[in-house]
Amino acid sequence: MLAVRAGRIFDGEGPIGRGTVLVEDGCIVDVDTTGAEPPPAAERIDLGPGACLLPGLIDAHVHLAFDASADVVTSLGHMDDGLLLAAMERGGRRALQAGITTVRDLGDRNFVSVALRDRIGPGGAGGPELVVSGPPITTSGGHCHFLGGEAEGEAGLRAAVRQRAERGCDVVKAMVSGGALTPGSRPDESQYTLADLRTIVDEAHRQGLPTAGHVHGAGAVADAVEAGFDTLEHVTFFTADGVAGNPAVMERIARDGVVVSVTGGNVPGRSAPPAIAKRMAAIRENHGKLYRAGARMIPGSDAGLSPGKPHDVLPYAVAFLVNEIGMTPAQALRAVTSVAAGAIGLTGRKGRVVAGADADLLAVRGNPLQDIGAIMNVEAVFRAGHRVR
Repeated sequence: MLAVRAGRIFDGEGPIGRGTVLVEDGCIVDVDTTGAEPPPAAERIDLGPGACLLPGLIDAHVHLAFDASADVVTSLGHMDDGLLLAAMERGGRRALQAGITTVRDLGDRNFVSVALRDRIGPGGAGGPELVVSGPPITTSGGHCHFLGGEAEGEAGLRAAVRQRAERGCDVVKAMVSGGALTPGSRPDESQYTLADLRTIVDEAHRQGLPTAGHVHGAGAVADAVEAGFDTLEHVTFFTADGVAGNPAVMERIARDGVVVSVTGGNVPGRSAPPAIAKRMAAIRENHGKLYRAGARMIPGSDAGLSPGKPHDVLPYAVAFLVNEIGMTPAQALRAVTSVAAGAIGLTGRKGRVVAGADADLLAVRGNPLQDIGAIMNVEAVFRAGHRVR
């Protein structure tokens, strides 16, 4: 039994003041704000009055298979699956040290992420808990085809979805549009027809799996919404030479409660890829419109994709929600904890500091409800009740 005390607690919904979190067998069993003494047998950790305890952060979009180098595709090509598994494990441990206790991996090679998820386990202290998609479904020669997820036609798409269910994936990821990472692929162009997308969603839901759609182009965003994807990744409304937000599609996203996984966060001094950088002001404006329209938004860092996105970059993405989109610190903290947990299917277990939830906890020095940058001042990290930092 472990008793963790801090000067303030954010429970995933709001602040509840000073308190003690009691942990047993990897789960939170009580959150006391009355000042009562913990059981005599409990190990006590007092983080002091200047610490804030909150749920472990959830990164809704990472690629542990990418090493955040200048050429991630070439780096990946030089690794066999054994080396890749070790590299992905290192990336996960780096994320965990930053207080990122859960990650949704949305694109690997040869289902290595499934092996890593099972190695760590839900109660393991060796890395964050993983929610995994395996190789993303894409067209022949399409975006990230080198990960091995090429599939086309109704029969092929249904077979690809069933393969992911059979391999134990938690979510089905589809490249609805192209992407800048893949030569010959264009972010502004759609890769699948609306009928194809409906097939993917229908088969995934038939298999009991949620869907995540990589969408950059304005047409791809509209089609993914129409097809019923559960989360939309990026949502940048690319055109060939800029960005063109569609107000009607934005309103529908908000009205239907579709989750928008906002890609943000870059290590200071590291610029975004050129295709994103030149469009960033317009992307930011559209995301602000989505937020003001009431869209459900969570941060996904796209960690691993470039030198500016190492696997511990998520706190910068949370700050992006506040500084660039207009969320309050409390809204951003909810987005990266309780809202994210609901969006990726972990309601009740993750994203809350309440009895019955997993004891995945982050302690920071300062008050992130006043200064969101405080989430980078990591004091302690607990994974399933084990202190890992």
